[in-house]
Amino acid sequence: MKLRDIAHSRTGDKGNTSNISVIAFDKSHYDFLRQHVTAGRVRAHFAEIAKGEVTRYELPMIGALNFVLTNALGGGVTRSLALDAHGKGLSSALLDMELPDMPDIVKTLQLAP
Repeated sequence: MKLRDIAHSRTGDKGNTSNISVIAFDKSHYDFLRQHVTAGRVRAHFAEIAKGEVTRYELPMIGALNFVLTNALGGGVTRSLALDAHGKGLSSALLDMELPDMPDIVKTLQLAP
């Protein structure tokens, strides 16, 4: 199962730091996200670009996690030659993370057209 099956995401940036939110579609899946989308897994998922710390902030009232990746944007918007200097594509990349299957979600996905 992909993270995108149970959550959506947005990104932001400040200098060479990327901010990536992961928001559960259904708040009842928040604990599953907390368990499986850790700072360590996000760091490993972005091993090629995340050269600094990855910090996770928990927002249980809105069913979201917020990750701050330092030294992750190739020097920042004004210093990087990257096509995605702001890191906006990182949300899609994170949503591609593999998660263990949740039986109720897998059944729903199989029924979807």
